[in-house]
Amino acid sequence: MSGEVMVASAVVIGTIMFVTWLLSVALKNASIVDIVWGLGFVAVAWTSFAVGDGDDTRRLVLALLATIWGLRLATHLAVRNIGHGEDYRYRAMRKHWGSRFPIISLFTVFLLQGILMWTVSLALQLGQVESSPGFGPIGTMGVFVWAVGLAFEATGDQQLRKFKADPANQGKVLNTGLWRLSRHPNYFGDAVVWWGIAIVAAEAGVGMFGLIGAAVMTFLLVRVSGVALLEKSLKKRKPEYEDYIRRTSAFIPRPPKA
Repeated sequence: MSGEVMVASAVVIGTIMFVTWLLSVALKNASIVDIVWGLGFVAVAWTSFAVGDGDDTRRLVLALLATIWGLRLATHLAVRNIGHGEDYRYRAMRKHWGSRFPIISLFTVFLLQGILMWTVSLALQLGQVESSPGFGPIGTMGVFVWAVGLAFEATGDQQLRKFKADPANQGKVLNTGLWRLSRHPNYFGDAVVWWGIAIVAAEAGVGMFGLIGAAVMTFLLVRVSGVALLEKSLKKRKPEYEDYIRRTSAFIPRPPKA
């Protein structure tokens, strides 16, 4: 059954990413893939729910956790991005590849993100195929971890959105609220969300392999598309950021240094 769930998820992800690529070519805007990222996990969650035959409570919990997280993230990015043109990352790629960008982006943006989505969502897939044991204390702990992560992610995003909305903060560094404890509390929350989902899935058998997905998501957020990529830009654009780095944890929240 795990094989059927994994194949069905791969087909759904491949279809979503191909359709999104076609739309991006028509709109000349690859940034739409960022909004679809969260929605893709929602699709995987309910595909796995439909195909899997594991414990009913765990199956429903996993689908709901992914849906709440994915819809919140997609809504947040849609509000932030729509009407503001293509993200600078994709503009740079478009400039570099010229007329070849559409076909290049199919593989380097959409296919790559599809593969990562499938890998990160292993907990959603494999947590759906074991009936025993049922949903118990480990699953409950996973839901608690997920809730803590979602609170960090949503609160961090809201604080940053409010900060950026004030023209007086142009060029300044947000160092209050959760941003006093971590330079990227929203990314930290995102990682914790996926560790929570992985813990829920790990309560039974093959679901433990979902921990791989949480580890991959954490690596991406810290070393690839999250902290590492964003800080290169922030150091150039905000003179105060070097001091902020010296005082504030990059990822895991903790009191700032004096």
